[in-house]
Amino acid sequence: MAGRKYFGTDGIRGRVGEHPITPEFMLHLGWAAGQAFKKAGQRNSVLIGKDTRLSGYMFESALEAGLSAAGVDVKLLGPMPTPAIAYLTRTFRASAGIVISASHNPHHDNGIKFFSADGTKLDDALEAEIERWLDKPIEVCGAGELGKASRVEDAPGRYVEFCKSTVPNQFTLDNLKIVLDCAHGATYHVAPKVFRELGAQVSVIGAEPDGLNINLDVGSTHLGRLKQAVIDKGADLGIAFDGDGDRVLMIDRDGSEVDGDELLYVIASQRFAEDRLKGGVVGTLMTNLGVELALTEMGITFERVNVGDRYVMERLLANNWVLGGEGSGHMVIRDCTSTGDGIVSALQVLLSIGKSGKTLAELRQGMSKLPQTMINVRVAQRFDPFSRADIVSAVRKAELELGSSGRILLRASGTEPLIRVMAEGQSAGDIRRVAEALAKIVENSTP
Repeated sequence: MAGRKYFGTDGIRGRVGEHPITPEFMLHLGWAAGQAFKKAGQRNSVLIGKDTRLSGYMFESALEAGLSAAGVDVKLLGPMPTPAIAYLTRTFRASAGIVISASHNPHHDNGIKFFSADGTKLDDALEAEIERWLDKPIEVCGAGELGKASRVEDAPGRYVEFCKSTVPNQFTLDNLKIVLDCAHGATYHVAPKVFRELGAQVSVIGAEPDGLNINLDVGSTHLGRLKQAVIDKGADLGIAFDGDGDRVLMIDRDGSEVDGDELLYVIASQRFAEDRLKGGVVGTLMTNLGVELALTEMGITFERVNVGDRYVMERLLANNWVLGGEGSGHMVIRDCTSTGDGIVSALQVLLSIGKSGKTLAELRQGMSKLPQTMINVRVAQRFDPFSRADIVSAVRKAELELGSSGRILLRASGTEPLIRVMAEGQSAGDIRRVAEALAKIVENSTP
């Protein structure tokens, strides 16, 4: 991503009203994307979907105008989960898909994600091509060549059926009591239908979006309400999505959190037991060491990549494997879908529960998470922490202290002005102390 002006690890993101998250920029971005995606000699179309943020209306209109000026047709999907746009881009044979979302961020942030015609995240070359067009002034195509816009009315139903198709026809959720937390986000109108149509008894929270409450004290980043609802309703489990629906975390029947690392282990171990894993598993630098140890003990190869689902996907494709993910609940299951999908991932966990005859609590017992402490240090602007000698020295000292039974990781967030400080090891007290000391040094070293 070096040298990129606008694209981070997951598209373009920032605070609404501050460059580049402005209507003027989005108009230009729509035009630039249209130029980059369109192919000569054919009618080109791009799909636009969004989450439930109020600012989505403004940016949807701006992108639509820019794409039309480039001579590209637009199909508007309305509020839909990010993975739904990936799926529908493929089924409509569109040139590309655009998602207006800032994922798990609060409503005052927004962003843009792109999908290729194959429903996958863009490669570096195509992102660079869009940025090249952004450096050019907008030139409107001929009046008779302008793109048209239309609304896809049946988009939610199409996606619901797709989600259900990722599990066997005979699989049902009969007699399962589930609480869904839709984060007042993009899954609010589709996730309940998926699980109810598969037979589950479903209760729902976080499904009343008002444009401002997305991710507000609900969803995968705020599990407190879901924990309480699972306990109060005597549910078998709870399922939490983030604002755009590409992540999932779960709550066990006793109120315990089950993060993405554990869910990845549950799916991998059950598939391995059925000889359906198709290769190894990909995690990231942040994946808990307990996952790697448990999978390795089973004979499953485990590899780490940089943080970000695009890097997980790249390694899966390179190895011709199918399963990878992150602790945040962002999982890639290539034989089900082309990108991270919270609903599809949840269904794969439930399929593992159904096939094994075990509860979620029993399935997750196969691995022991090592204590891990993460501290987010807010900075004025992102920087490489290893460019500072004092930070490098402190990290080396901490690594010597933890020894071979622990590890340290510092990285700049790709989506927010944060430096993430992580320590992992055998003693929760030791790693908390080490992480706090490193975080203080990072804070004091901010440029």
